[in-house]
Amino acid sequence: MKFSLPVLFILPALTLASSAYAAAQPETCASKQHEIRQQLEYAHQHNNKDQIAGLQRALSESQAHCSEKGLRADKQQKIAEKQEKVNERTRELKKAQESGNREKIGKQQQKLDEALHELNQVSTR
Repeated sequence: MKFSLPVLFILPALTLASSAYAAAQPETCASKQHEIRQQLEYAHQHNNKDQIAGLQRALSESQAHCSEKGLRADKQQKIAEKQEKVNERTRELKKAQESGNREKIGKQQQKLDEALHELNQVSTR
């Protein structure tokens, strides 16, 4: 029963994460710059001068240095970091399950759920 309990928690979560990754729309430099322009427009509407300055710098940097290859590499690095966190939380949950302490198990399951949510967020961007 100890082996099947982690599997019951992990398999659906990994399936969710992988399906979200498969459905993700790849971010492009153009879409990134479009998003910055939208935020810039919103900042202008609300006369937020600090935000305007920061967004203008971000747009200039994106226009000068953005590459599709760089975006893919950044995304893969973020996914790898979040996946490692999921792996760590999974190990912690297994250890808690071995102890039999329901409070620890619940706490570790919540941490694993949060890590999976973060992985899903990074994968779908």
